[in-house]
Amino acid sequence: MNTAVRKECTDSTAVLVRRPGPRELHPERTHRRRRALELSLALAVPLVLVLLWQLAAAQAWIDDRVYPAPTTILADGWDRAAAGDLWPDVWATLKRVLAGYAIGTASGYALGLLMGSLSLVRAALEPLLDALYVVPKLALLPIFLNMFGLGEGPQVALVAATVFFFVWISTMSAVMSIPAGYRDAGQVFGASSWQMFRHVLLPASLPAVLVGARIAAGVAVLVIVASEQIAAANGLGHLIFDSRALFQNDVMFVGIVCVAVLGVVFSELVRILGRLLTPWAPRDRGRGQS
Repeated sequence: MNTAVRKECTDSTAVLVRRPGPRELHPERTHRRRRALELSLALAVPLVLVLLWQLAAAQAWIDDRVYPAPTTILADGWDRAAAGDLWPDVWATLKRVLAGYAIGTASGYALGLLMGSLSLVRAALEPLLDALYVVPKLALLPIFLNMFGLGEGPQVALVAATVFFFVWISTMSAVMSIPAGYRDAGQVFGASSWQMFRHVLLPASLPAVLVGARIAAGVAVLVIVASEQIAAANGLGHLIFDSRALFQNDVMFVGIVCVAVLGVVFSELVRILGRLLTPWAPRDRGRGQS
């Protein structure tokens, strides 16, 4: 806390005088300056790295055939987007992520809520799910290929399985960590099972659940890219690894940039949705702390 403390001495006593600092006197102005500083740093760091990359390619410090300059990547991406060659891969990845994310989130939330509320269900299922959780999700892809065959099924199932575990763990932990006093208050007021869920369990656990859902959104994009390399004929993952095999490194970097943008946008949309659904929860991006 920015405060000024001054010790004033008199003949018989010493008095500590606490004077308000800029943060107390002008909180809104301090907040705006802090946010401006944070935004400047967020933009400046990647910009400096891109400029250094561009300089290294222009000065032949790196082999631009292996590491194309950012301007080359941007120009190639623009050309592919204008020609319509990029959008089919973007859409293929996006629809797999959205479908798998919806299935995994719904199933993970439902089971997490059930296991967090009922100790016997938790005792029966938690050891099995813990064992499955530590299995790398890509190792499940052959099983999904046997189950669903070639096509969209294995890709969607892999994303759903990945998202399921993140949402299940966050939901179960959130429900179990609800203070007992909340439940006691609901019982004192004679809340029914539905009222207990609607007015106690749901609002108390939802902020933590949405944090898990946001993490799962980014992980879902990572998993689908790896999966598309192995068992897909389109998508951004297929574009990246196929381009690398053909030594088209500029196209490979275009795919990587698209994946990064897709992951950031998807995670931010989940974060915004979480803030709309839980206005009572502390913000995960609040005012900067000095």
